[in-house]
Amino acid sequence: MPTQITNYQCPSCTGPLHFVGGSGRLECEYCGSTYTVEEVEALYAEKDAAAADAKAKQDAAAEEKAQAAQGETDWEAACGSDWGADGAHMRAYNCPSCGAELICDETTAATSCPYCGNNTVVPGQFTGALKPDYVIPFQLDAEAAKKALKSHYRKNPFLPRTFTAGNHIEEVKGVYVPFWLFDATVDANAAFQATNVSSHVEGDYRVTTTIHYDVLRGGTAQFTNVPADASSKMPDDYMDSIEPFDFGQMKPFSTAYLPGFLADKFDVDVKTCGERIDRRCKQTAGDLLQQDVKGYTTVTRRDLRATVQHDGVHYALLPIWVLSTRWKDENYLFAMNGQSGKLVGKLPVSKARLWGLTAILTALFSAIIGFSGLAMKLAELIFS
Repeated sequence: MPTQITNYQCPSCTGPLHFVGGSGRLECEYCGSTYTVEEVEALYAEKDAAAADAKAKQDAAAEEKAQAAQGETDWEAACGSDWGADGAHMRAYNCPSCGAELICDETTAATSCPYCGNNTVVPGQFTGALKPDYVIPFQLDAEAAKKALKSHYRKNPFLPRTFTAGNHIEEVKGVYVPFWLFDATVDANAAFQATNVSSHVEGDYRVTTTIHYDVLRGGTAQFTNVPADASSKMPDDYMDSIEPFDFGQMKPFSTAYLPGFLADKFDVDVKTCGERIDRRCKQTAGDLLQQDVKGYTTVTRRDLRATVQHDGVHYALLPIWVLSTRWKDENYLFAMNGQSGKLVGKLPVSKARLWGLTAILTALFSAIIGFSGLAMKLAELIFS
């Protein structure tokens, strides 16, 4: 059966190719040969097309078999029923280089073979309506991600030592995360309560005067490429926190940017993400109107009415460095913008270190108070 995946190998030595953001080329880690994205596209266009066609045929056959089995999932039909419900969301592919079976989540579009190390892409995940419009290539490498994460650790003086020793920082992964990019126009009107406060002295009194104002503002705001992550695996607040992305560096999508990284296809639809975008655009429009209310001591927004018109939407893959680790039965996720280096992630707190610092500060404070009391007594003796 024709393979459903493509291994991107060096034409010179057949070693694995991976995309390097610093050079903007695909490089071979064995012989050092480098190739442009366009060269790799041309070399693998036929194989990608064949792999995509094979996946489409396999998916169609699996669907027919599932229907015939009256609810039996694709995974169960291929591997038996022992996998249960989890198997319905997994897929199995054969590595073209070594023949090993690769077990992946159903949304996985790029990964690597754990046996031979070759980077693999599932072109069928990016065909037809599933094909992204754009991709922002990785600009920062794994070493930059590790350095940023270590710096993040050093900024927390209460971080438990056992956490840094056991969180496998070397396992940081580069992931192309699917995003919907929205263009929108917002018409907004807002009402504000504003005050001007002044004071002056009259004899023995200070008189404060507060004048209240009703302020109205309205306008139209246009937004371009407002991002919303389309992967249920990624926390929305993390993805929002590592913005902004420089969309001036977006490239037309090509699978040649994927070797060496993981990649997923979207599993959150446009409508669901559009609801998030509407709320975000309305909030931003309200903030812009409030920034225009000037010359007052205080400004409070009382009401905001806004309508959002979607002018267009694009599907893109954006670069994220990810480390997911577990410590004391709790999961910790760190995410870094693979273009700008902005990093977000929560850290545990060592109670022992926190209480230790509290005890030291308490002792110092007590010593200062004791010293102040002694100094006052000495002053009384000297000047009495």
